[in-house]
Amino acid sequence: QVQLVESGGGLVQPGGSLRLSCAASGSIFSINAMGWYRQAPRKPRELVAAIRSGGSTNYAESVKGRFTISRDNAKNTVYLQMNSLKPEDTAVYYCVAEDLDSGEYDYWGQGTQVTVSS
Repeated sequence: QVQLVESGGGLVQPGGSLRLSCAASGSIFSINAMGWYRQAPRKPRELVAAIRSGGSTNYAESVKGRFTISRDNAKNTVYLQMNSLKPEDTAVYYCVAEDLDSGEYDYWGQGTQVTVSS
């Protein structure tokens, strides 16, 4: 099993920045990609960004150029730097990890609230 613990959410004004962190523990060897989903009220869940063990990344179109995902393999931690935040970025952000065997994001953190509001 893999445990994921997020931190770094909060309230920020439009145009501001936040950095989310996610520390993984447990069966780390079974993880390939890690990433961030978000869920806003009355909107479909969205994969915001993902990073593979080799370092390749992908982003949702809605956050390209504003968000940056990075990974510290030595610390088993993934980060999401969010700049130029907009009210529509308001959501619960979940850290996820892809299981090597299933190829699915089987592991989820508890979620952290990000609210962008003046």
